[in-house]
Order: sequence, then C-alpha cells, then structure tokens
Amino acid sequence: MAISCKFIVFLLCFSSVSFFPLNSASSEPSEVDILLSFKNSVEDVLNSLSGWSNTTSIHHCNWTGITCTATFPQNVYFIDLQSLNLSGEISPSLCQLLNLTNLNLADNLFNQAIPLRLSQCGSLETLNISNNLIWGTIPEQISQFKSLKVLDFSRNHIEGKIPESIGFLQNLQVLNLGGNLLSGSVPEVLGNCSELLVLDISQNPFLTSEIPSDIGKLVKLEQLFLQSSGFYGQIPNLFEGLRSLSNLDLSENNLTGRLPPIGMFLPNLVSFDVSQNKLFGPFPNGICEAKGLTNLGLHTNFFNGSITNDFVKECINLERFQVQNNMLTGNFPSWLWSLPKIKLIRGENNNFSGEIPDSISKAVQLEQVQIDNNSFVSRIPQGLGLITSLYRFSASQNNLYGDLPPNFCDSPVMSIINFSHNYLSGRIPELKNCRKLVSLSLADNNFVGEIPQSLGDLPVLTYLDLSQNNLTGPIPEDLQNLKLALFNVSFNRLSGRVPFSLITGLPASFLQGNPDLCGPGLANPCSDDKKSRQRIGNLSRLTSALISIALVVVVIFVAFGVYVLRQSYKQKSQEGSWKLVFFYPLRITEHELMLAMDEKAARGHGGVFGKFYIINLPSGENVALKKLENFGSQSSKALKTEVKTLAKIRHRNIVKILGFCHSTDSILLIYENLARGSLGDLIGKPDFQLPWSLRLRIAIGVAQGLAYLHQDYLPHLLHRNIKSKNILLDADFEPKLTDFALDRIVGETAFRSSLASESEISCYFPPEYGYAKKATEQMDTYSFGVVLLELLTGRQAEQSASTDSLNVVKWVRRKINIKNGAAQILDPKISHNFQQEMLAALEIALQCTNVVPEKRPSMSEVVRTLQSINLRTSLIKESSSSEESSVPL
Repeated sequence: MAISCKFIVFLLCFSSVSFFPLNSASSEPSEVDILLSFKNSVEDVLNSLSGWSNTTSIHHCNWTGITCTATFPQNVYFIDLQSLNLSGEISPSLCQLLNLTNLNLADNLFNQAIPLRLSQCGSLETLNISNNLIWGTIPEQISQFKSLKVLDFSRNHIEGKIPESIGFLQNLQVLNLGGNLLSGSVPEVLGNCSELLVLDISQNPFLTSEIPSDIGKLVKLEQLFLQSSGFYGQIPNLFEGLRSLSNLDLSENNLTGRLPPIGMFLPNLVSFDVSQNKLFGPFPNGICEAKGLTNLGLHTNFFNGSITNDFVKECINLERFQVQNNMLTGNFPSWLWSLPKIKLIRGENNNFSGEIPDSISKAVQLEQVQIDNNSFVSRIPQGLGLITSLYRFSASQNNLYGDLPPNFCDSPVMSIINFSHNYLSGRIPELKNCRKLVSLSLADNNFVGEIPQSLGDLPVLTYLDLSQNNLTGPIPEDLQNLKLALFNVSFNRLSGRVPFSLITGLPASFLQGNPDLCGPGLANPCSDDKKSRQRIGNLSRLTSALISIALVVVVIFVAFGVYVLRQSYKQKSQEGSWKLVFFYPLRITEHELMLAMDEKAARGHGGVFGKFYIINLPSGENVALKKLENFGSQSSKALKTEVKTLAKIRHRNIVKILGFCHSTDSILLIYENLARGSLGDLIGKPDFQLPWSLRLRIAIGVAQGLAYLHQDYLPHLLHRNIKSKNILLDADFEPKLTDFALDRIVGETAFRSSLASESEISCYFPPEYGYAKKATEQMDTYSFGVVLLELLTGRQAEQSASTDSLNVVKWVRRKINIKNGAAQILDPKISHNFQQEMLAALEIALQCTNVVPEKRPSMSEVVRTLQSINLRTSLIKESSSSEESSVPL
C-alpha cells in the first residue's frame, strides 16, 4: 500500500511537469511584463498609456492600442499606438511577444535611427513607423525583416541610398519610403519583390535616378508613387507587365522623352499622373481600351503632342482629368465633356483647340473646369447651367465667342467664373441664381449694355472685373452693398456718378478710361458738386467778416505753436528725424502724430515688437498705430518698398495699412481701427457667448484672409504671427487680420529674435517652429487651428495658472482621448442643435494642429470645408430658433 501511494505521488509530480513546463511565467516574462517594459522605454507626455498597469483589474488585452487573438489563450498580436505623441526609444523588448504580427507607431515623435533590432520579431508582418523623426540610413541588414509584408518608413528624416538588400524581402507587399531624404539611385532589385502591391518612393527630392525598368516585373503591383523624387530620363517600357496597376504617379520629376506605348496593358488603371516633367510627343492611344479608368492626370508637363478623340472609349468611370501646364496641341478630347462621373477637368496653359459641346450637361457630377490659356474656339454652351455641382469654370485667354447664355451661372454652388480675355459679346445676363458666387471676371471681351443690377444682390461677391469692354450706363448703386476686395470697370463707356464707397475704397485706376464717370477725386466732378462749390463761393464773402476775429485767434495759435515746437524738438531729440508716408489721405503731420502718442492713447504692448496706440485724427477718424522698435537696418527706400507691398493688399478680412512713419530706430505702422477690438479680448471676457453661426463666420473670414495671403496675393505672403489678439473685429463682427508679414519690414533675424521668447511658451506656434529653417504655410495653418479651437471651446489659448495650466491645444488633445471627450470640448453655451457642425469644425482644427506639418490642410481647403459647414449651419438656423440670440455690442 505504501509503495502504491508513493507511485501515485510520483505520477502526480510527473504529470505536473508535463502540463506546466519550465518556460512558464516563472522563467519567462509575461505579456504584461513585456508591455510594461516597453512603456518604461517611451516618454508619454499625454499619459495615453496610463491604463497600462499591473495594478488595475483591466486585462492587458483591453489596454489602449492592444489587440489580442480571439482564441484561448489570448495573445497580443496587434499593437497600434498611432498619434499618441510618444517619444523616447522603440524598445525591441516587444519581440518577446511571440505572436506579435502588427506594430503601428506612426505619427509620433520617436527620434532615433531605424530600430533594426525589431527584426528579431520573427512573426512581425507589419511595421509602420511613419511620420516620426527617424533618421540615419537604411542599413543593409534590412533584409533581416524576412516575414514583413508591410514596411512603412515614410515621412521621416531617413537619408542615403536604398540598399540592394531590400530586394531580399520576398514577402513584401507594401514598401513606403516616401517623404524622406533618400539620395542616389533606386536599385533594380526592387523587381525581385514579386509580391509588391504598393511601392512608394515619392517626395525624396535628393534622389538622382532613372526609373528602374525591373519595376515592370511587378505583375501584382497596384499602386506606384514616384512623384517629387528627382527621377530623370525616359519612362521605361514597363506598362506591359503592370497589368494590375490602378494608381500611377510620376509627377514633379525631370522625366523626358515620349511616353511609352500603353495599349491595353492597364485594364485596372484608376489614377495616371505624369505632371511637371519634360515629356513631349503625342499621348499614346489605347490607354482606356479596357474598362476601369477613374482618374487620369497629366498636368504640368511640357508635352507638344495631341490627345486624339479615339483615345478613350470605355472611360465611363473617369473622375479627374488633369493635363494643365504642358505644350499639348490639337483638339481637346471631346469625350471628356459628357462623362457621367467626371468631376475635374484641367487643361490650362496648353495649346488645345476645339469646342465645349452642349453635351457637357451629361457631366452631372462635374465640379471644376480650368482650361485657361489655350486656343478653344467655341460658344459657351447652354448645358453649362444645368450642372448643379459645378463651382468653378475658368476659361480665360481663349477664343470663346458669342453671347453668354442666360443660365450660365445657375449652378447653386457656383463660386468662380473667369471668361476674361476672349471675344464674348452681347449683354451680361442678370445673375439671380448663383448666390454663392465669389469671383466674376469678364474682362477684355466685347460686352455691351449696362452692368446688371442683380450683381448687387449676390451676398458673397468679392471680386468683380468687367474692365475693357463696351459697357454703358451708370454703375449700379446696389454694388455698394457688397464688400468688394476688387472692383474693376476701367476702359468701358460708363457714365454718371460713381457710388461713394466705390471711390473711397478702391484704387482710382479701376475707374479710369470712362471719361463720363464723375465723382469726388475723379477728373470729372459731377454737376451737383459744381453747384456746391458755387454756394461755397457765395459764402466766401462772409469769411472776410471773420478775419478780425481770426487775428485774435492767431495769437492763441502762436502760443500753442511754440509749445508744439518745443515738444516736437524733444520728440525728435529722443527718436530722431521722422518721415511720414501716407497711402490714404490722412490729414496729420509727423509732429501731431508724435504728440498724439501719449499714455492716454496707449492700448498696451501690441505683441512682441512694441506698443500700439489708438489716436483721433483731426478729421475725427480713429486709427491704430503699431510701433516697431526692434528691427534690422534697412534703407528708407527698401523700407518704403516693403511697407508698400503690404499696403497694396485689398481684402475684406485683412486690415488696411493707411501709412507709416519711420525714424532711424523706430517704425510706426498706421492701420485702420476697428470698432470691436480683438477676438482675443472678446474671448477673454467672462460673458463671452457669441452664437455658433457668428463664430463660424469669424473662422471663415480668418481662413479666407490667410488663403488670400498664401495663394492669391502676389508676392505670396505668410502671416507668421496668427493669434486671436491679432484678429480684429469690425462693427458687424467681420474679422480682419493685423500684424501680418512683419518679417518683411523688420527683417528675418530681428523678427525671429523678437518672437524667440514668445514662441517657447505660446501654443500658437507649431512644434516645428524651434528647429525649422524657414517659415511655411503649414505654420500659419497650425496657428489658425489654435484660434479655431478657441472659438469652439470658448477658452482662451493660454489659461492663467489660477484656472487651468493647460493651454487649449493640450486640453483638447487630452479630452479627445476619453469617452465622449469630443462633445465635452465644445462650448456648452452653444445650442446642442449645432453639435454635429461643431464636431466637423473640431475635426478641421485637429487637422490644422497636427504635429506633422505635411498632414495639415492648405488654407484654401480649410475655407472650402468651413463653407460647407456654414451651409449646413444656415439650414439648421432657418429651421430652429434655439440658437443664442444675444450678441455683445
């Protein structure tokens, strides 16, 4: 019996060894320990991984970013820590997770060489470390990642050559090296990666390589992106092998020669782009013999061939066609105009001929057409007005002729029309349906008749150019209702009195060439003005009776003059000799200006450059003065040139520069003064409660002003110091940007020096500001995003220590990561009816404040998106009366 008991105990011990091997948690680290070890190697400033803890009851498979297998026992196979602002070290300790197949660390701030030791993760199939600060070269040992199917190193600072050993990654399906600093030649061995579906080597401007012909061996390749990467030479005959290709982008390189024959080799093609190269010759036929093409782009090349009409027979899914900025000739492909899914047609700056057919009405999804600077000989088709999705049609500098059809502007979303420099004739139709029209240019045609009265009823019309026609009659009074940034009717045959606001707000050159126009400041005063001067002459006799009184007054003025001279002398001795330059008629002298700048007029320290003042002119007007004290040495001529550049800006959302005054060590910029002060001061008030529609209108105005500086004004300008304090509001809450482009006046060195201390603490400045070599549009976009967050949250950008030390960007990023956090971000004082519109605007603000500059949208994109949100807001506002009606006066 004792022996049998001992035997049973032996069996139990043996069985325990069999079922619980020695490599259990007692000898190997658990998955929890491995994850915590990785957490300890990174810096988590947002505490996104705060839930990773062995003290919590939450299973590690439910931790942030962790996904486990569904079967028991559950094992970690996917780690997704994208966009958490993580930095520090990417530790290879994760390779102890034996089932790890996917690792995504994209959109963080890891600053190190390529973590080659991750190749120890034997089961790893996906490695994404894109959009970080990864640097150094790609080592030859890259081939150690033998199991990888997806390798994404894009948008980092990787340099040097692409190693030959990358061709040994036989299982690779996605290789993305775009947005780096790679150089040298692309190796032919890429053709050995026979499983590749996506190959992206785009945006590597230091590459000096021909396109490897072996790429043609990648029969499974679906997407090939080589744009903006210094490729040169001819495009090899690789299309025959790329039968699966759906997206091809070879744009913005130095490719030359003719395009190789394409034939029917690309049956699945979706996007084709060879823009901004030096290709020439005719475009090959047959590209769309098979069905499936939905996106074709050839824009910005130097073609000198033609595209034939039998080029496409099956491209019924084509959405985007871009061939702009080439030297293409011959008839423009007529089949394009009637494609049912076409959205974008761009062929500007070529030498195309042909007509715009009436069948364009079949293009029911068409949004944008740009065919400027070609040789089209055509009427404007009636079918144009039947396309309800069309928002831009630009066909200037062609040979268009005939009358404008009455419905040419009937699209409810039409925003931009440019038919200038053609041979159009007849009367300009009344425009009653295009309520979204922003820009209308019909200059240099043969239009006759009067300017349509209905133009004054278009609520957002901002740019109107009717110059160099044969228009007659008066300028409609209703045009004064518009806030026109450009109004040009020069060189017509107009007559009568010019509405007062159109004289005072715009350059006189925009009215010249119309000898029968009259008004104040014009060469031809109106008859009523002459009678007024006669009445004034009759009253002059009364003046002599007052001379004796005036003599008494003179004594007083002499005494006052002595005082002024003394004060002026003191001012000059302190600040040097002042010179005053006006761009608008301001009746004040240098001495009067200096005297007016006392402590009563001071309104604080206007940013980092100096004080600003609000002063009353003798005419009764108020103007704002910005005193720049820290600036580099520039000649008087250079200074005047730079200020003139800024003073020429005419936009409803940018403050006018009325003049400037300068001495040897200071500059005074004279701005128009706005009634409601700055947006920053308004947000800082305890009772700040603007309704959502007004906040959105302010955001759109600011975005429009920035987009104008970035893209529309020449030379293109950057604001460089966007913040709510530099956004002023007029009596109607129309926003206007101030303190723009001061770097042009004070010089880059002085500008950066003045902003150095502020940029370290202000959340308006993007993360890259401290190390970027030059300013970019993306920096302005980031600052705008911060202002938009202020409008959405009702919080000032920087909070005082007594309230909440988090600035608005950090506060939003912290809130957004918790459950229902997005809704908690929005200002509770705004009606819940607008929550979806505000959340859409919040998404824009988050995009604008992305830590990666390349991911931020352009300001023109921001404008379009905000305007679409505004349309939805207007519809809600019309159907609901619950929005706050109180607006602070």
